[in-house]
This record gives sequence, structure tokens and C-alpha cells, in this order.
Amino acid sequence: MYPYASDAVDSLYDAVLRLKTREECYAFFDDLCTIKEIRDMSLRFEGAKMLDEGINYVKISEKIGLSAATISRISRCLNYGAGGYRAAIDRAKDEENEGSADNS
Repeated sequence: MYPYASDAVDSLYDAVLRLKTREECYAFFDDLCTIKEIRDMSLRFEGAKMLDEGINYVKISEKIGLSAATISRISRCLNYGAGGYRAAIDRAKDEENEGSADNS
């Protein structure tokens, strides 16, 4: 299903899944990626969350500086992709809702 799938990619993803804290993630991604790569990935995820909230391309571009082409690609992935953005966004929402319910 994923044309880039390999033992090396599996090993990378397994390593990410073993990380337990945000600090461990910072350290791992700092070693693995350039600052630009981390920034680009984080902005794409922010763009996906904003699209999910119904924010339009112009406002997203103005707020976080993504190009219309990048926002369009994120939108395509969010709506027709493998489901990665959707799973991450929905789980974050679920955690927020659980936190709200615990505080009630």
C-alpha cells in the first residue's frame, strides 16, 4: 500500500512509537531532522487542524505562511488520503474532550 515501505521505515516508525515524552520527541527529531524539516512538518499539521476547523486557505496562509499549493495538498490528504491526519486530529480532539469531561 505504501510504496516507500521497507524494514528501515518500519524501524523508524517503531522508534517513534516507543518515545514516551514530548522531551524524548524533541531530542529524537532534533537528531533526525533539520530545523526546517521539523518546522515544515509542524506547519503542515497545523494547516490540517485549521482546515478541519473550517478555516479558509487565505486565513491559513496569512496566519502560518503556508502556500496555497501546500494547503491544497494537505486538504487532499485530509479528505482523500491515507487517514493519517484524520487519525491524529480526531485523537487530539478525543483527548481534549476527555480532559474537559474530567474537569466537569
